[in-house]
Amino acid sequence: MPNVLEYSKIFQPSLDKQVVQESTTGWMEANDNLIKYNGGNEVKLPNILMDGLADYDRTNGFVGGDVTLEWKTYSLTQDRGRTFSIDAMDVDETNFVTTAGTVMGEFQRVQVVPEIDAYRYSKLATLAIDAEQTRSIAITSSNILDEILADLNNMEDEIGAKDVVITMNPIMAGMLGKAGKDFISKAMLAKGALSVEVQSFNGNPIVKAPSKLLKTAFEFLDGTTAGQEAGGFKVASNALDINWLIATKDAPIAVSKTDKVRTFTPETNQKADAWKVDYRKYHDLWVPASKLKSIYANTKPVA
Repeated sequence: MPNVLEYSKIFQPSLDKQVVQESTTGWMEANDNLIKYNGGNEVKLPNILMDGLADYDRTNGFVGGDVTLEWKTYSLTQDRGRTFSIDAMDVDETNFVTTAGTVMGEFQRVQVVPEIDAYRYSKLATLAIDAEQTRSIAITSSNILDEILADLNNMEDEIGAKDVVITMNPIMAGMLGKAGKDFISKAMLAKGALSVEVQSFNGNPIVKAPSKLLKTAFEFLDGTTAGQEAGGFKVASNALDINWLIATKDAPIAVSKTDKVRTFTPETNQKADAWKVDYRKYHDLWVPASKLKSIYANTKPVA
């Protein structure tokens, strides 16, 4: 019988890859190459400090400058998990990997990926609002073109011309497509190892996300408190609807890690004649202080 610890080597890479490819926020993980991750709930991000330009002296040459590379530790605040039981009568050793992989893949698709997206959108919107990079506008088919151009122009005036990603729900994207058809084309957007074709506005990719995920605040249920046994997440009572989010491609730094997938055979499982799989997911999103002007949130006014 193969060592059950080897199953983790099969599960973890494929589960992390699935999150990037199926998540509507998967493009935000392009910047995770800046991250040092050694397992657990901490990552390190680099902070580079350097002196500015000085006058060149034709006699003495260059003025010396200092470069300092500091690694700052951040905590992955979203520490989530579940344990699964697959009855021994339903699966044997020969097809356990296939069955468990199917079950966990479906769990990620239905439960984990939407929760990660919801968290990232709400945090990105909150950071933009806190940085006063926001407006609250009632969007209609007659004003959508002017309003999104206003937000894009405001960002460009602040940070210069940059490639950005626009996130909105499909209904809003359809409205924009009709109102601004002269600005609409196709673009490619990288999500991990994949590049997907998406609609673009003025050359900027549009990511379509469900309205239920585009909120400024969510409650993430603990799975044990009365009324929260089902786990998952729900919209917070103080949440605002997001019309759209705009972010330069290098602003959000997102990371999600499937950590310590543990597998127990029916022989070692003390509670049931079943395979037991423990699943744990760490994830979070940050925007460096220097990039806060590179995100923007347009929200629906409170009724």
